[in-house]
Amino acid sequence: MHILIIEDDLAIAANLYDFLESRGHSADAAANGIAGLHLAVTQRFDGILLDLGLPGMNGMTLCRKLREESQVDTPVLMLTARDTLEDKLEGFENGADDYLVKPFALKEIEARLIAMHKRYLGKVANRMLEVDKLSYDPKTRSIRFADTTVKLPPKCIRLLALMMSEPGRVFSRKELESEAWEDVQETSDTLRSHMHVLRRTLTRAGGYDPIETIHGLGYCLIPRAEAKD
Repeated sequence: MHILIIEDDLAIAANLYDFLESRGHSADAAANGIAGLHLAVTQRFDGILLDLGLPGMNGMTLCRKLREESQVDTPVLMLTARDTLEDKLEGFENGADDYLVKPFALKEIEARLIAMHKRYLGKVANRMLEVDKLSYDPKTRSIRFADTTVKLPPKCIRLLALMMSEPGRVFSRKELESEAWEDVQETSDTLRSHMHVLRRTLTRAGGYDPIETIHGLGYCLIPRAEAKD
């Protein structure tokens, strides 16, 4: 996942950044509310870690502006030392998806981010996905590529649907494995073999492979105008 950390305590921000990077995620950070809001609006993230006591603009105001003015629905996990029910309710009223009181365990941060991301993906799980000549209907689990019906194993369908949800974005091995198997596999061979089946099947149906391997990073569904034959 690609995570935005909005935290003015540099030690906490560095700790979060290093942990997430070590777990295979990517992260950006902002040390004040104004910079954080700018990043959240202008870039795409899978989740936002948002401190409340920020200089420039507090976390509550930032979250409200993100939801009401910018119409950004990126999942937000609020981090704060405030632990009263009123504080938590205020956070949810301003658009937070989850709320965690400091001090926190880093593994719990990751678990909550993953859970929020899955819920977010579930919100759009029933919408038709289309990328150029490739389409996927989640209601019927039917796939067509260049007017040809494509038959794929269930886990290959999950991998394809995830990449189709954000064409042009590089998905890491961990993200793809978590989507298909709900856990990271011991070796990359399982993912590699399923990707081979997926790409071979799509190539036979549509005449070209819309998936590109980004060495050292993961896989990406490339629109036809950018695809490499």
